[in-house]
Amino acid sequence: MPTPNRIPIQIPPEKPQPLQRHHTARYYAHRVRESLATRVSKTICIVFLSILLVLGIVAFILWLSLRPHRPRFHIHEFSIPGLDQATGFENAQITFNVTARNSNQNIGINYYSMEGMVYYRDQQVGSIHLKDPFYQKPKTTTVLDATLSGATLTVSSRRWEEFLNDRGKGKIGFRLDIKSVVRFKVSTWDFHRHTMHATCDVYVGPNGYILPTSKDKRCPVYFT
Repeated sequence: MPTPNRIPIQIPPEKPQPLQRHHTARYYAHRVRESLATRVSKTICIVFLSILLVLGIVAFILWLSLRPHRPRFHIHEFSIPGLDQATGFENAQITFNVTARNSNQNIGINYYSMEGMVYYRDQQVGSIHLKDPFYQKPKTTTVLDATLSGATLTVSSRRWEEFLNDRGKGKIGFRLDIKSVVRFKVSTWDFHRHTMHATCDVYVGPNGYILPTSKDKRCPVYFT
């Protein structure tokens, strides 16, 4: 009986195995040195960055504690009585009461001579010397009050007529400006001098006394 033909099976030749290289002791020593150098570099970077972070936090805290805040001014009283008199300019007087608050925790304020000016329609109608140079301790309040009359006022008959016209409208607007040169102080360390301006816009009613909307109002402060 004839034997059936068989299909020959071809077996692919085996791929040669890569030769295993055996590194020298010098190679391994070099790899170890590189690994140690990398670790040391990373450690130095981490330590350096940590020091910078700590110094930054400390500097930020010091900046917050030593950063001077502007003094806070509030107007409490302002009056110009006698507005119902036709010739009130002859004995007119302006009285005001303002407080200056040093809200800083550790910073004092040196005030050099302080002046007060009263304006009506952007025209000065009076000025007065408020205080001689003084030092204001942290977290303290200073009262500033004065009365302008006589030679300290420049109220003419025309100006009084303008007062009366505004009085007929129900309110009269004034502006009280307080000016002083100030220097902030921390212990024995003094900051640079700055010219301070506190601007208090205030309205009085027909009777010449401050309106509730202006009473205890905070006055904007800026430096030049």
